[in-house]
Amino acid sequence: MLRQSLSSVHGRRSGGFLMRNSSRSLASAAHVKLVAQLREELGAIRDAGTFKHERIISGPQGMEIRVSGLEKPVLNFCANNYLGLSSHPAVIKAGKDTLTSHGAGLSSVRFICGTQDIHRRLENKIAQFHGRDDAILYAACFDANAGIFEVLTGKDDAIISDELNHASIIDGIRLSKAQRFLYKHLDLEDLEAKLIAAKGNRRRVIVTDGAFSMDGDIAPLPEIVELAEKYRALIFLDECHATGFLGKTGRGTEQHFELNNRVDIINSTLGKALGGAMGGYTTGPRELIDLLRQRSRPYLFSNSLAPSIVGSSTQVLDLLMNDSSFTKSLQANVSLFRTEMVKAGFTVLGSPAHPICPVLLKDARLASAFADEMLKEGIYVIGFSFPVVPKEKARIRVQISAAHSTDQIEHCIHAFKKIGKKLNVI
Repeated sequence: MLRQSLSSVHGRRSGGFLMRNSSRSLASAAHVKLVAQLREELGAIRDAGTFKHERIISGPQGMEIRVSGLEKPVLNFCANNYLGLSSHPAVIKAGKDTLTSHGAGLSSVRFICGTQDIHRRLENKIAQFHGRDDAILYAACFDANAGIFEVLTGKDDAIISDELNHASIIDGIRLSKAQRFLYKHLDLEDLEAKLIAAKGNRRRVIVTDGAFSMDGDIAPLPEIVELAEKYRALIFLDECHATGFLGKTGRGTEQHFELNNRVDIINSTLGKALGGAMGGYTTGPRELIDLLRQRSRPYLFSNSLAPSIVGSSTQVLDLLMNDSSFTKSLQANVSLFRTEMVKAGFTVLGSPAHPICPVLLKDARLASAFADEMLKEGIYVIGFSFPVVPKEKARIRVQISAAHSTDQIEHCIHAFKKIGKKLNVI
């Protein structure tokens, strides 16, 4: 009787499955039209030479990686692994230990039953690292940027944002009801004009990346601080491409310019220099952090950060707070690469102090072809083109790490010269 019932149920399920499969072959006119439109859109991206292919890495992140389909390992020059800590033995061990002690995940948001002692410990350590009152963790800095502006500002306020700020900042600002002003990239005169235009607003917030991810340039923070004080504005700084390695001990853009806690709010990430996993945070006045815990939607409605990530990130901060040698070796590597590339005839964008070293090629197809040729030489880099960067500004974004050896950097430079001559770039 039981077998017959199970068989009957199985038959109905199978029949339902067959019916669903059949219905897929009888797609609606709207569905057919959608697929045709999407194919056309994808075709246009391919025709423009901007289609992004994802290479598959088989193994851990590091200076030397294995890519599926290639027999030999290649040198990685396009990761945000600025300090080489993504696969550091102590960082991996801390992640494993915390996985064992605190589990794989919380299955909950923070205010229900998703806050563990390790979450608060990491938030306190982040605040200590930046010299702030408190910090709040997010699943990613994209979420931190999505959660800050609608809490910080309202319809009576103004946000004045650099035109080349990260996409997550742009999306976060869109969620706010504040009046919005864009100032030209790094243009202090235009920033001041926008501050004057916003003088009637209750609260004015200057929003900028500390270091800009596509160009590798650094915001003129001392002058921005002067303008903020003159017009009684707040400063919000995204430090994703600065935290852990910019400045003498890696405290970021403030330390790079020898400024002491002159920025009001800092957002940053655990997914780049600080271990390379994922997770983001906001750090600043305790009252702001308390308010974010009450009202920030990405915080309130997203699962808690996984314990293993919390453990490995805490270990990274312990390493950096006890040892500043990482930043010194990184700067030496950056200087070597930039100096030799410019000497060879390449145009390298960005600040001499920053490990993002964009090699400008302008043409999207050229950038893509150049990256493919570099892979044949054992160098993993990626061509960046529109919409990631403006049209006619395609480039190979090289990212230097403290863990790169001198031989590895020289190998990369040699490959650039070889391919540059082959493709008539130099």
